[in-house]
Amino acid sequence: MCDTFVNVSSDGVLFAKNSDRDANESQLLQWIPAARHDPSSTLRCTWIEIPQAPVTNALVISRPWWMWGAEMGANEHGVVIGNEAVFTTEPYGEKALLGMDLLRLALERSSDAAGAAAVIIELLERHGQGGPCSHQRPGFTYHNSLLIADPTTAIVLETAGRRWATEEVRSGVRAISNGLTIAGFADRYSNRLRSAVTACRVRRARTEAAVAGADGPAVMMTALRDHGNSGVPKWSLINGTLNAPCVHAGGVLASSQTTASFVSDLRGEPLHWATATAAPCTSIFKPVRVSEPVDLGPSPTDQFDVATLWWRHERLHRGMLIDYATLSPRFERQRDLTETAWIKDPPPSGEAFAAAEKIDEAWLENLGEGRRDQRPHWVSATWRHLNRSAHMPIHR
Repeated sequence: MCDTFVNVSSDGVLFAKNSDRDANESQLLQWIPAARHDPSSTLRCTWIEIPQAPVTNALVISRPWWMWGAEMGANEHGVVIGNEAVFTTEPYGEKALLGMDLLRLALERSSDAAGAAAVIIELLERHGQGGPCSHQRPGFTYHNSLLIADPTTAIVLETAGRRWATEEVRSGVRAISNGLTIAGFADRYSNRLRSAVTACRVRRARTEAAVAGADGPAVMMTALRDHGNSGVPKWSLINGTLNAPCVHAGGVLASSQTTASFVSDLRGEPLHWATATAAPCTSIFKPVRVSEPVDLGPSPTDQFDVATLWWRHERLHRGMLIDYATLSPRFERQRDLTETAWIKDPPPSGEAFAAAEKIDEAWLENLGEGRRDQRPHWVSATWRHLNRSAHMPIHR
């Protein structure tokens, strides 16, 4: 599941997204240079091959380790996109383009929000969407909605099979979650039961209220970290913590985890902020520029690997979840002060990632040993299974 939202004002556009996926589905922050291609060449996406474009833009994207497409990202022209899984009454097709493929293709082939929407529509109508959307659960599939933004405007594009609808956002706040929202289109194509399980209306209401007066990226980051009125994760047996945007696995019918987060400040020269790690509540947002690649080490998989940034952070994230209410106050002030300083005076991306790693290491040391698990029993059991599956050492 996911949440994506924008605030469009006369100053420009602020954009944010949490990518919620299977808890062991690591995500890679990846820089891709601009390129020219042979006119007759083809491109292998996640499941199918399509004609390649003659020219593709430079990008920074955040993508699940096993797929070609991306959950969110930005291109050199200041176009940013986030996608959402939506559940509709239209049939789910055979392997075709994933929503994540459409997102990356649009970033590669467009220079503004309108052009990105046109790319997605043309590819959707020509190739369709379909195929497994989860590495862990090959039978899981869905349709997609996307929130596309550039420095002046935003566009909501919602799909049901090969059908689609758009809505332009010229001012104010707009959020999408895991249900269709465009009037008429949503009434006709929504699968109301599956949408209800995702609690998409609850999360959408929270994000829109949280960023109504947003004056910078810090407000967007805070909205992505929202655990609900209690301020700490509260698990439902049905859908884990899907009643708030900062999602942690542990439900029976739905068990998503926020595996990466992304914020874009498009007011002036675009500057992006990425965690490149799971759980924005336990992560620091680092400044990211399309033109400034950072070597983050090897690509992660679904198995614990201390050589990878994403899995190194999981030691802290999963250790913190054992007793979040007690442990979180130990690091939140430093997290917030660090981000405040960086927003005021953004450092080079490589410097920020290195500094965040040192802070992570200090926090990990401060967790302490032998702490009692404070989560509901079914949540603890879920995470024990996840940790065993990933061969994950747990800091207790």
